[in-house]
Amino acid sequence: MKCALVTGGSRGIGRAICYKMAQMGYYVLVNYMTNENEANKTLAQIRQNGGDGELLKFDVANKDDINPILGNWIETNSEKYIEILVNNAGVKDDVLMMWMKDEQWDNVIKTSLDGFFYVTRLVLNSMLLKRYGRIVNVVSLSGLKGLPGQINYSAAKAGVIGATKALAQEVGRQGITVNAVAPGFIKTDMTEGLNEADFKSMIPVKRFGTPEEVAHAVGFLASAEAAYITGQVLSINGGLYS
Repeated sequence: MKCALVTGGSRGIGRAICYKMAQMGYYVLVNYMTNENEANKTLAQIRQNGGDGELLKFDVANKDDINPILGNWIETNSEKYIEILVNNAGVKDDVLMMWMKDEQWDNVIKTSLDGFFYVTRLVLNSMLLKRYGRIVNVVSLSGLKGLPGQINYSAAKAGVIGATKALAQEVGRQGITVNAVAPGFIKTDMTEGLNEADFKSMIPVKRFGTPEEVAHAVGFLASAEAAYITGQVLSINGGLYS
């Protein structure tokens, strides 16, 4: 059974990606850390739409949590194969650098950058054996442009962008592609405190994006037809910055 693992899949962009993976025929592994109620809603909707999957609870920022849970799932589910990995989990904790606390730096870096490393390393082995796989990393406009007040988030996402390009070169000959999508302002929990009207003038298409628009791009990069696209960062920002 071919599976798609989506980290941070309980809400927002992650939830939309889970739905997209299910529509593409994959058994969806919905990763979450704390919000079990929302994760169950995601899984219930997948099943209501005719798909299937299961929940995988682990903290992507904690390697001691990832290895026994995800590693054990891989070992005990030999009939299932993670063909698509979407590293979507991420957190923001915005503050100017002069006031940033150690834990604010550590938590943001570990969730995005460490999470990418430890989750991908576990999943990659079976992709190499199958000589096929799709890895899509959800980064950010912040990782490309840098945004004030987001030193930690910008650094984390920029790190994942660099890792995306490097890993793509390592595994390309094994039929595995590694790409990233960089959303701009998307209507999710992360932007709910922003007044869309204040930002419309900056965005050429004059609106925020939707999680479904990001999920559509992820679905394209995760498809078999995108086999000749790797090491790329696709901006999904309404023309705000490319």
